[in-house]
Amino acid sequence: MIPSRYRLLLLVGFFALPFGLIAQALDPAIQTKVDAQISQIVTLAADPAIVQAVREQNASTPADYTAMTKEKWKSLPVLDPFVRSYSRNPAAEVLRAKKSKFASEAFLSDAAGLKVAFLTKTTNFSHKGSPKHEKPLANETWQGPVEVDESTGQQQLQVAVPVLDGGKPIGSLVIGLSLTKLSS
Repeated sequence: MIPSRYRLLLLVGFFALPFGLIAQALDPAIQTKVDAQISQIVTLAADPAIVQAVREQNASTPADYTAMTKEKWKSLPVLDPFVRSYSRNPAAEVLRAKKSKFASEAFLSDAAGLKVAFLTKTTNFSHKGSPKHEKPLANETWQGPVEVDESTGQQQLQVAVPVLDGGKPIGSLVIGLSLTKLSS
């Protein structure tokens, strides 16, 4: 019989096996594909419709956007008109039309971290304070760890780039890249 203190370790180890990439560095071939995707994401972030949507929201953010709480956002169903407005606006149409075959999610945020557009409802309405938003606002690219994404259920990694207006960061574009698709 296995002592109880070891059973927990075995159980954790067993369930961690499928997600072993989480603690490891990416295979160099996969990282090369990620780097190529980042170049395409930078180009997407410079699309005039993307820049215009962020610029407009930064200039005049509706009160219901700034009043949105994490709890209220989580309670809204995906078919709620407020939620759907983010996947049916011109910026979302550009995201959908120019989405890479490796992308599992995409979302665009304004300078305050509030959503401007997305492909599907995100886990959080605001990413203010998180590296995936703050690094792009400092004009840096960000690459997160391999994770199982809460909103898509897929093993992925996220990359984020700044949305630039005249060379100045005004928002962020985050793309989730499917590890399954990158590996094939």
